[in-house]
Amino acid sequence: MAYLTHLYTPETYEGFSKSSRNVAGFPKSQEKTIRKVHAGDVLICYMTKLSRWIGAHKVLDGPFEDDTPVFTAGPDRYVLRFHVEPIVWLPVEFGVPIHEERVWRQLSFTRDLPQSSRSWTGKVRRSLVDLSHEDGAFLLDLMRSQENNPTTYDYDRAAYESFLPGSVNTPEGQVSVVVPVDSGELEQSVESTVPVIASPRDSHRVQGLLARIGEMMGFKIWLPRNDRGSVAEVWEPKSDALLSKLPLNYDDVTLRTVEQIDVIWLKGRSIVRAFEVEHTTAVYSGILRMADLLALQPNMDIKLHIVAPTERKDRVMTEIRRPVFSLLEKGQLKDYCTFISYDSLEELSEVPHLGHLSDSVIEEYEEEAA
Repeated sequence: MAYLTHLYTPETYEGFSKSSRNVAGFPKSQEKTIRKVHAGDVLICYMTKLSRWIGAHKVLDGPFEDDTPVFTAGPDRYVLRFHVEPIVWLPVEFGVPIHEERVWRQLSFTRDLPQSSRSWTGKVRRSLVDLSHEDGAFLLDLMRSQENNPTTYDYDRAAYESFLPGSVNTPEGQVSVVVPVDSGELEQSVESTVPVIASPRDSHRVQGLLARIGEMMGFKIWLPRNDRGSVAEVWEPKSDALLSKLPLNYDDVTLRTVEQIDVIWLKGRSIVRAFEVEHTTAVYSGILRMADLLALQPNMDIKLHIVAPTERKDRVMTEIRRPVFSLLEKGQLKDYCTFISYDSLEELSEVPHLGHLSDSVIEEYEEEAA
């Protein structure tokens, strides 16, 4: 028997709670990872946004593919599924925060860290991450104890509800969206204690890191001309790795849009991945550029990524799910654009033999807007 993580957002938590609670679903992007899950394994459930442990499921059988909506409005992207039996499923207020002292000091991936650290978040970046037997058994016992003799942990109900989506009608049916609040109340993530906004110098360092990783993987690199001087302080391209001109046959409006994207990886005459590095309080500019690109070229098949500090994740995810971005001809922006934290990018950059890996390794470090 193995213990693995299973992540829920407030939206998917509410949906599962109201469902028959016998199916656990995962997106197609985890098709490779899902092969390691077997009947009898235990999924330890963690709620993002509130950073708390909220349940556990025993895997009965699967995987199988089914796109029948279970608890979503419109198409369900969690199409790779297992039949499960809930072992524990806690109300939100009984979920145990990961920063609770007895939890923090017990888990192998947090106990040696100060509570201000973000180094532990790799364990809850995505579902189906392995937990040690010690950690899994501890969390399962902890939640069973909560079910039988609960302790209440307060949370900001208004902030929680702000993460719950509405829906809009599209030609393909209803899709779920999030309407961001205009005040600064969500500028600080529920998961973070101190809001940290990176400086422009940080963004140039991250652009350089993205460029170096792409170059190591054999891609040609595009940077906006105005950024090249600053990025040159942290990345010195080899030979002709940095393009002086984009080899693309697009109209002028599309080309001007593409030229402003922070980092692009190209293979031959094709864009493979595009990255926007967000470092300001309002996270609109890069997301709008990505949406513009999909609107201008709906048949373009590229991977889009927003790269930002971990503390900006919730805001980025919320913006990606704005109603306006659900009405693109190509489909919802959230289906094509993912989030990568600065910390995850640093972690990726330290992976050995990057030059021998496919760029699909990024899928292990990106996070989707659920």
